[in-house]
Amino acid sequence: MRNLIQRLQILVWLVLLATTGCTGSKNSDAQEVVDAAIAAHGGQHIDKKAITFRFRGRQYRALRDNGAFVYSRTFTDDSTGQRIHDVLRNSGFQRTIDDAVAEVPQERQDAYSASVNSVIYFALLPYFLNDEAVQKKYLGEATVKGEPYQKVQVTFAADGGGEDHEDVFVYWFHKERHTLDYLAYSYAEDNGDEGTRFREATNPREVSGIRFQDYNNYSAKERFPLENYDRAFEAGKLEKLSEINLEDIKVSGI
Repeated sequence: MRNLIQRLQILVWLVLLATTGCTGSKNSDAQEVVDAAIAAHGGQHIDKKAITFRFRGRQYRALRDNGAFVYSRTFTDDSTGQRIHDVLRNSGFQRTIDDAVAEVPQERQDAYSASVNSVIYFALLPYFLNDEAVQKKYLGEATVKGEPYQKVQVTFAADGGGEDHEDVFVYWFHKERHTLDYLAYSYAEDNGDEGTRFREATNPREVSGIRFQDYNNYSAKERFPLENYDRAFEAGKLEKLSEINLEDIKVSGI
């Protein structure tokens, strides 16, 4: 009986060891894929830079410096003709209207902050995929349009993951070029809206060593697991909703 118990204990230990080793290997693979992608996109050139671009008629600006950041957007309100300037930094959010500081309810501050942050986040991907709250998982390899890819799932820790920490992303990185060519994500809004999107990178170009790209934005009439959206895309089961284009990109030192 004692020998049987010892054998069972050894068997359990071996299973736990194998499981832990497999998980660690997957996380390690995911980290390597993301590191290679950030390098391929020129992520090493983003820190201590001011990056400006136009998106859907609004001017955006992003400054990063060793974890400190200042993001802003500027636009003219179509209904009032007033000049709106939103600034999001580590310390919080501020809106000015025609250069006067505006009183903004906290709920609106949160919404405006999320909007500014979202545009900057997607514009600079995959730069943010090594943030502290990011949790990566390697999903294996895939072929899209005859090209080899590695799939990585990203989720976010509640602590530091922001209001949208429950969103889930899957990224397709080219196995040889290490570029981020496709991504899918699920989202859930406070108003009850939820859904999924798939994006196809287009028009890649380099500005000051940083790779920028636009995206075709797709939705699906039926739900698929996020990691299978590449198959749905190739099967023609996705509907193109819009184009996400960055214009007039400039990069300068700070």
